[in-house]
Amino acid sequence: MSRELDVDLAGPDRAQEVVDVIHRAFAARPALDPPATAGDETVESVAAALEDHGGLIAMRRGLPLGAILFDRSRPGLMGLRRVSVDPLGRDRGVASAMVGVAEDVAEEAGMDGIWLHVREELPENVRFWSHRKYRPVRREGTTIEMGKTLWLAREVPDADAMRDLAARVAGLVRAGDLLVLTGDLGAGKTTFTQGLGEALGIRGPVTSPTFVIARTHPSLVGGPSLVHVDAYRLGSAAEIDDIDLDATTDESVTVVEWGAGMAEQLSDSWLSIAIETRAAGPVDPVGTASGVLSEDMRVVTIRPYGPRWLEVPLRSTLLA
Repeated sequence: MSRELDVDLAGPDRAQEVVDVIHRAFAARPALDPPATAGDETVESVAAALEDHGGLIAMRRGLPLGAILFDRSRPGLMGLRRVSVDPLGRDRGVASAMVGVAEDVAEEAGMDGIWLHVREELPENVRFWSHRKYRPVRREGTTIEMGKTLWLAREVPDADAMRDLAARVAGLVRAGDLLVLTGDLGAGKTTFTQGLGEALGIRGPVTSPTFVIARTHPSLVGGPSLVHVDAYRLGSAAEIDDIDLDATTDESVTVVEWGAGMAEQLSDSWLSIAIETRAAGPVDPVGTASGVLSEDMRVVTIRPYGPRWLEVPLRSTLLA
């Protein structure tokens, strides 16, 4: 092997290796009540799962030390089953490497998120997934379903495209949602907020709130108001508190420019939206002629945080 650890897609021809890893991994776990069913897996059952849904196998120096079975039965979501690390592979980063590859596979397949089941009697497993931003979705008995909505980045060639992207985000937000915008001066944060406000049907115009810090735009269509905040001149999270946004957060969609590191305290869930300026050069989005130069090109990265965004079709809506 050219590297210490290789994580590869596994087809049905790797079923024997995968089932052996599953059996060794689950045999080393504490006894559970009810017991885990992983010991019931056979070469035939694993081969069928790999044939229908795929999976991963982690190899170190020619030895199989980790495995995951995929579950693609839920539209837009990737399930992870039988997440297994051989006892010989513990504390070698095998699980983390497999999860990273699984998330890449889900993104490349156009999935919105990932789910898996964890037993609450295994607190180390719960901590492992929590550390990787997976959050509880539901539970049944001692089984916790955890999930994670995947982040996305897309090119935005001009102001009209920025407003169009914001309009798509508007189709996903609701009262109580918090959006934290970051980007250099002139990157397009206010342009994004204008597109969001137009799509939400609020009373405008939406302009930079720099001199008033916060401005409220009531809805004209019976929806939530838009609260537009500029935190550029605020020095700390305590100064965010002084604006008293808590009084309106639950009933409004709140957008905070320059709010990273301060505004997140307003909610247990938020969308982080980072707008980066890209140097002028060939623009190559789908449907655009190659060789066109654009000084307005931006890259918008949207990362969801917290339980509100679990199972939300973020990527399929915004990358369509």
